Amino acid sequence: MTRVLMILTSWDKLGDTGDKTGFFWEEMAKPYWSFRDAGLEVDLASVQGGHPPADPGSDDGNGQRTEAVQRFMDDADAMTALETTAKLADIDPSQYDAVFLPGGHGTMWDLRQTEAVGQAVSRIYERGGVVGAVCHGPAGLLGATEPGGAPLVQGKRVNGFTNSEEKAAGLDTVVPFLLEDALKEQGAKFQHSVEDFCGFAVRDGRLVTGQNPASSEMVAHRMLEALEEAGLKAA
Repeated sequence: MTRVLMILTSWDKLGDTGDKTGFFWEEMAKPYWSFRDAGLEVDLASVQGGHPPADPGSDDGNGQRTEAVQRFMDDADAMTALETTAKLADIDPSQYDAVFLPGGHGTMWDLRQTEAVGQAVSRIYERGGVVGAVCHGPAGLLGATEPGGAPLVQGKRVNGFTNSEEKAAGLDTVVPFLLEDALKEQGAKFQHSVEDFCGFAVRDGRLVTGQNPASSEMVAHRMLEALEEAGLKAA
């Protein structure tokens, strides 16, 4: 069975604001079910292991949640998997055909900064696997490299949460770096939607990136296409 490794942030502090952050529910739940419904096995891991924090702003509450988020919360097995994620450093990336990095502002403080994240992404891509990330999740691509040592994103079409979206969220001076700038600094060909917060996803071969929460399903579907083309998923 095709296996997908989903890597979640373990960071819960939004800089020095006193507010909480973490992973973004929709960016985790929608791809999770897209993969599962396509017959793939999905394993959840996080930087520190255990129960990763969710951004409180990404849960609109019972009756207001998106279908994917409510489905996840109502599924006992899915919730147990979330509450008991493996520590990423203990994971063997060679066992996976794809890796997916959901966003949430917490990722900006621990995905790029954690060596195991870059190593896992690099190893899976090097083995011919598919790499996907959405919103702030591409922060985890910044520590990944090609076999020769060049940045994984160098020369590739990518996107992620834009500078203008970060400014609109009022967090451009809170995050430790601006994701769009960091990707460009590594030689990525950054592409984005015409308007902020519109769904937008880019696929460059086996690398798929999405701009914001509205892009989550697009990224998952393009990852499934890439897996099929790579012969890693039955049509």
